[in-house]
Amino acid sequence: MRLRRRVWVLVAAVATVLVAAGAAVAVVTWDSGDDPATLILREYPAGERPAAPPISGELLDGGALDLADLRGEVVVLNVWASWCGPCRAETDDLEQVYQETKELGVSFVGLDIEDERDKAIRFMAGRVSYPSIFDPAFETGLGFTDPPAPVGPPATLVIDRAGDVAVAVYRQVGPIELEQAVRRVASEGAPPDG
Repeated sequence: MRLRRRVWVLVAAVATVLVAAGAAVAVVTWDSGDDPATLILREYPAGERPAAPPISGELLDGGALDLADLRGEVVVLNVWASWCGPCRAETDDLEQVYQETKELGVSFVGLDIEDERDKAIRFMAGRVSYPSIFDPAFETGLGFTDPPAPVGPPATLVIDRAGDVAVAVYRQVGPIELEQAVRRVASEGAPPDG
């Protein structure tokens, strides 16, 4: 009986290691044909970065914003919705990283998708100081090619000063990994004059 239990414990341990190894491979392998539902994280090397998707629209609190107007800054684009649990969990961390990096020429922009405006405004009130584009039908998703559009929130893109995607995260992002990525991209400096 004890031997049988030990065998099952060993089988479970081996299975856990294999699953973890598979997850690690999923993090480091990705091409533009991959399904975003299976993606976790992608860092693009400088010189091999795709252009950020064209994103513009009406802000939650009125006015409008076009990401192209932020060229020359590092932009953190966070795709979120007020009904999304992981989005709610990462909101305070996003604001913290924004406050700690904005002096480096970093802007944060939210992209509120598949949501109701009044619920989104109530959720964000007093929690974040950066703007959010309101896109209830996720029409901006049509502009994504590489990286692919997220299948749902949350997702976060770190866009370099040239307007290219340096990092794409298709899950809740942690404050340490986000701040490290933002600081790394911000340290690359301004794009060359072209």
